[in-house]
Amino acid sequence: MIVVTTPTGGIGHQVLENLLDSGEPIRVIARDPSRLSSRTRERVEVVQGSHGDIDVVNQAFAGADTVFWLVAPDPHAESIDTAYVDFSRPACDSIKSQGVKRVVAVSALGRGTAVAGKAGHVSASLKMDDLIASTGVSYRALTMPSFMDNVLRQVEPIKSQGIFFSPISMDRKLPTCATRDIAAVAAKLLLDPSWSGHDSVPILGPEDLSFNDMAQIMSEVLGKRVRFQQISFEAFKAGFIERGASKAFAQGMLDMMMAKNEGLDKAEPRTPQSTTPTSFREWCEDILRPAILS
Repeated sequence: MIVVTTPTGGIGHQVLENLLDSGEPIRVIARDPSRLSSRTRERVEVVQGSHGDIDVVNQAFAGADTVFWLVAPDPHAESIDTAYVDFSRPACDSIKSQGVKRVVAVSALGRGTAVAGKAGHVSASLKMDDLIASTGVSYRALTMPSFMDNVLRQVEPIKSQGIFFSPISMDRKLPTCATRDIAAVAAKLLLDPSWSGHDSVPILGPEDLSFNDMAQIMSEVLGKRVRFQQISFEAFKAGFIERGASKAFAQGMLDMMMAKNEGLDKAEPRTPQSTTPTSFREWCEDILRPAILS
């Protein structure tokens, strides 16, 4: 039995799609089961509710071998640690009481770096990893840089102005990965009963790119000039507050981006195992261009 959290989310739904034809029994935890496709509802067992609720996870984890764990960012959280660590505590209790054997979770790069303890959402994710590992379950933390798919949040300025923004330096080359590659790695681990112990699994995409590099690729794929504009860290934080986020969430985003600008995402050396296939150009052709055209 494989349990999938966030089955309608950006990563979770792709993990689920990769599992549906496996023949393995699958159970999902969904706040709103109506958002699941009819194909999915026919194929999986659904437990309705939040995976931060002890009664829900006890029901979902009963008889489960493996769990895909993802904590979605909470823009209204009063503290970042509450959003990641405290949210995961009921699941950790249930992992122990229900005898779950393996957990695969979405985490972040940065462990062991000088900025790991002051990286906002990343620091909280690393604390979550430690909490889950402390249960004694076999654990794989998928450690990622920023996602290519985050660019979709800026479809409107790219479409209307030919501009996208970040506080990170325009010429700093960093890894970036596609969520479909994260889902593929997660599904492979979820379907493999042979691994044990605790480890991280870096997912780095095929190359390191600067924002100027990304602007050039977007320009070529979209057939229009796209340029990168660096904004101040203060303006970056203020944008979240203006959109209704809590001060803690906004500060966590600020701290994370400052840490990335100081090399947080360069924590892992690139290896053949950590290099994943989807290039930024391929992602732009498959995902960004249709989003812009629509």
